[in-house]
Amino acid sequence: MTLLLICILWVFASAGVAMLPMRQQYLPGSFLLLAAPVLIVLIAFQVGWFMALLALAAFGSMFRNPLMFIWAKLRGENPQVPQ
Repeated sequence: MTLLLICILWVFASAGVAMLPMRQQYLPGSFLLLAAPVLIVLIAFQVGWFMALLALAAFGSMFRNPLMFIWAKLRGENPQVPQ
């Protein structure tokens, strides 16, 4: 039950961060980006791997632009940050 509440709070926090202007999203969005894999692993252990895969798909959908930016940086490209 605690994991469910933490996951719900994470979803509401990410929706709240998405409503902020772009320049104010970086710091709270970074914390949410780092917390998500931990929550997905906890979901896998407590609920099952199928639900963890669904959570991973939702995470990838919500954070596709930051993940593409990080992937481009790791490949050595110079992606542009929106203003």
